[in-house]
Amino acid sequence: MFKKFQPSSDVSGQVSVKSSVQRAIRSSLLSQWKISPETLEQIWPKKESLTLAKCRDHISIYTLHGEPLFFQHFDGPFFPTLRLLHKYPYILPMVRVDRGAIRFLLAGAHMMCPGLTSAGGYLPPADAALPANTPVAIHAEGKEHAAGIGLTKMSTEDIRKVNKGVGVETVTYLGDDLWKMQQL
Repeated sequence: MFKKFQPSSDVSGQVSVKSSVQRAIRSSLLSQWKISPETLEQIWPKKESLTLAKCRDHISIYTLHGEPLFFQHFDGPFFPTLRLLHKYPYILPMVRVDRGAIRFLLAGAHMMCPGLTSAGGYLPPADAALPANTPVAIHAEGKEHAAGIGLTKMSTEDIRKVNKGVGVETVTYLGDDLWKMQQL
């Protein structure tokens, strides 16, 4: 999504977000992410106004004082930026890929099921299974912080059973143009 992203040409405009829309965004963030209202207040204080940067391919990046906080594709779920996820790692549920998949993840490839189900991979247990189309933090075996953010293409139980094809669609990863952009 952000493989070849240039703010100078790909951002079509920036507007302040109305307060009624900010309340709707705040409530949907609280319902989508595993986050308390106090933590959301630390990330984005109520008195601060968000700025919406409209980008190509129907991507909306929400910024606070020019720093990207989270983004959305069409009307899909909100994804935190990797920088925000590194500060608050518990926002999204975690999956882990084995060592063999790290170089593909850092190149922007989608994560295949065998990389998630192998010995170095990790999927949530059956009692905490994730449904399809859930935003997840993609960790790499042996690394402390998330290396990417993705969207599950099938439930975690189906990933275990099928063990073929794309399990997690990579949305953003370390080293892409959203990671390199600290201010917008």
